[in-house]
Formats: sequence, C-alpha cells, structure tokens
Amino acid sequence: MIAERCCLKKTIYLLALCGVSAAMLAPMLRGQQRWVIGPWVRAGQTPVIRPRPESTFTDPISGEPVHWEALHTFNPAAIVRDGKIVLLYRAEDDSGEMRIGGHTSRLGMATSADGIHFERNPQPVFYPARDSQTSREFPGGVEDPRLVESTDGRYILTYTQWSRSRNSYTIGVATSSDLHTWRKFGPIFGTDGKDAGWKYKSAGIVTRVAGDHLVAAKIHGKYWMYWGEVEIHLATSNDLIHWHPVEDKAGNPKVLLRRRPGKSDSGFPETGPPAVLTSSGVVLLYNAKNALDDSRDPAIGRGAYSVQEALFSSRHPEKLIARTDTPVFQPQLDWEKSGQYAAGDTFAEGLVLFHGQWWLYYGAADSFVGVAKANNDSTPVVAK
Repeated sequence: MIAERCCLKKTIYLLALCGVSAAMLAPMLRGQQRWVIGPWVRAGQTPVIRPRPESTFTDPISGEPVHWEALHTFNPAAIVRDGKIVLLYRAEDDSGEMRIGGHTSRLGMATSADGIHFERNPQPVFYPARDSQTSREFPGGVEDPRLVESTDGRYILTYTQWSRSRNSYTIGVATSSDLHTWRKFGPIFGTDGKDAGWKYKSAGIVTRVAGDHLVAAKIHGKYWMYWGEVEIHLATSNDLIHWHPVEDKAGNPKVLLRRRPGKSDSGFPETGPPAVLTSSGVVLLYNAKNALDDSRDPAIGRGAYSVQEALFSSRHPEKLIARTDTPVFQPQLDWEKSGQYAAGDTFAEGLVLFHGQWWLYYGAADSFVGVAKANNDSTPVVAK
C-alpha cells in the first residue's frame, strides 16, 4: 500500500510538471475518495440572484405593502422542471432589526434555461400567512428551503419555520403540484409527543436519478432524510410528510455526524442539499462551520461556512463510510465573505442534475445566491 501511494504521488508530480491542471488532477488527489461529487468550479464570478429593493408584496397578515426582497436573497432550493432550473430562494424584507434573523423571510421563485441567467417572479410564492402555521412563522418567516420531486409529480418542500416572538424554530413541510400553490403540513415530527418540543432546522431528503433529473428515493420501502445542525441525524417516512427520527439505543435521535476539531467543521456540521443515492452509497453534501476558537481549521476563516461531503451506506443509510477531510467548496470571492454574514459562507442548499452536469446553488454570506458546477465525468455513476 505504501509503495502504491508513493507511485501515485510521483505520477501526480510528473503530470503537474507536464501542465495538467489542478481540476484534472483532483480525482487522483482524492485517492480513495472517488465517491466525492466534484471538483466544483464556479459558473461565474458574480451572484445569480441579488436583492431587489423595488419589489413589493402585500403582506397577508398586516395587509400592508412590504419590500419583500430588499435586503438579502440567499440560501436557495433547486429543482429541474420542464427543462429549466427553478430556484426557491430565501428573501428578507427591510422590516425588523438589523441583525441575522431580525427580518421576515419569504421564498421567491426564479427560473433559468441555462442555470445562470434567471427570470424572477415579482411576488413571493411561499410566505407566512393567516393559516395553521402563523404562530410558527410570524414574525420571523420561512427560511432555508430544500426541495425534492416525488415519483407522482408532487414537490416536497422542507424549510425552517422561524418565530421570533416565540424564539422557536422547527422544520416544516409543504407540498405543491406547480411550485406556486402550497399546502402546509407543519413540523415534520408533528406537534405532540416527545419529538414535538425540539428546536431543529435543515433537512434534505435522499434522492436518486430518474432519467435526467432527481426524485425522492426509497430504500427498503421508505423515504429517508438527513436533518439537523450541530449534529446531523436521520429520519424515515412512508409519505414524505410525516417523519420519524432514527433513534439510538437510548431512544434519542441517532447522531451521524459531529464536529471535528482541527477541521473546517470544527464548529459544527449542518445538513446541506438533498442527498443523492449513487453506486458508491448515499452522498451528502453538508455545510461545515469552522470554530471560532483554537480548535478551528487555520486554513479557513474563523466561523466561516464551507462545504464538505459524507458517504453513507445505501443499504444502511445511518452507517457512515467516509467523509472528506478538507472543504470541497469554500468562500473565496469578496461577495462570499463580506455580506450579512461577515465571516463568509458558501451555504449549499440546492443540488440538481442538469444537462449532464451537477449544479450546486448556495447562499453567499447570507446575502446573495451563487452557483458552482461539476462535470458529469468527475462524478460517481448514479444508481437508477
């Protein structure tokens, strides 16, 4: 094994001398991590979605017009529909206090034929309203969406319900047939029982490739979802709406990923976009917060969010097989490091397969939406 590694290093060195690019060398440098989706390359040097202060919307709760995407547009979900990429992005108005979480968030919608240039709806498509979820979503809003398609054509939205007055947050679930009209079902773990009182957010349902796009995947006859921040857990469902945590022997949600001192997730890991079932296993892209103290990764800014990847067994989705040691994507550009979240972040939430490539949509510094791509020939063979 040692001899093989030495030989590989010599080969890589010689190829580099011959002018082979870092992007071409990346799969070799990963060695045993050939399951990793990537390498990721920015599709442009500017955001694909920016705030629009001129956009107005009559809030159904107050009855007053609001500038619903005036301050920040970030943390997008992504789906492929009718041959185009559709984003549902988090948009913050200019109400409330000038701090993270101090405004009301709604979800805007944008559509693109090329993945880079988007046409935006003038009104939000998902927002707090006078409905069964008002007390969980106002004042505060609906935040950080993840989106998957079911095999029967429904769209399943998981999102953070944030109530500033109650200082509470949960993962809500909603469904739609057209991405415009939604039915809210409330918290994924219900409102009664031992799981109802938790504070939790960030949930990505496991998907698989169906033709030229991704759909929710069943494993052992159930749907699966990675969820949580600080620690990442797992849940199962029979209908994509009502979920049940996978528990450890003590009856608590089983912990799959924890912080790792000295690495970019030394602060904590947080669930990223919907995971993908591949021939290697279930690949989960997750958001890694670097610690603020000396346990941090010194190569990444204090408190910065980068993207890491983890591989779980396709037969036992709670079993961790491998995990990247360094970020697969991280803040580099000024607008990724100088927005509302000044420590910098590339917060991944939307992952789609589009025109034979992987497209990753991310929130930048809690202010903008960016996009990166990975060539199809650098990704694992996807299980059908």
